[in-house]
Amino acid sequence: MSLAQDIAILKQIPMLSDFADDQLRLLAFSAESMDYGNGQRLFEEDERADGGLVITSGTVSLQKRGKDGFYEVNRVGEGTLLGETALLAENKRPCRAEAVGLVRIIRIRRALFKRMIQEYPELAQRLLDVHAARYRQTVAALRPIGEKMAELEQVNAERRRRNDETQS
Repeated sequence: MSLAQDIAILKQIPMLSDFADDQLRLLAFSAESMDYGNGQRLFEEDERADGGLVITSGTVSLQKRGKDGFYEVNRVGEGTLLGETALLAENKRPCRAEAVGLVRIIRIRRALFKRMIQEYPELAQRLLDVHAARYRQTVAALRPIGEKMAELEQVNAERRRRNDETQS
């Protein structure tokens, strides 16, 4: 694939969509392109994640370990960023990724990504804004669950109190 094609794919990634073309060009030029054959592993579950992988062609099977081996939880294709969090912070891979057919990726190491946001502080601010908005959405989505759990806890506490009274 050409540098222009890589830039076009990187621009599709929500986390990278605000990057200017020259910033994406620098990122694409500095990152590694890698090819995988059918059944080859891109990474293993619980492996240390040193950055993100952008699928530029092909399909990847995401698999979790179960009691009887691995099972597929999702299939993703071109334009998918695997390891978004790993671009920002050290963590472990939550699943195994395996090529389905021929797969090409762009590997963006965390050190490269950090250097990019240090050189372009406006990118760091946009990333912070995006992640803060996601955090607020998650909190808002969880609030009704927390309220329901508090209601259930009150109901259970009342039942226990009544049981204690009847047993006394």
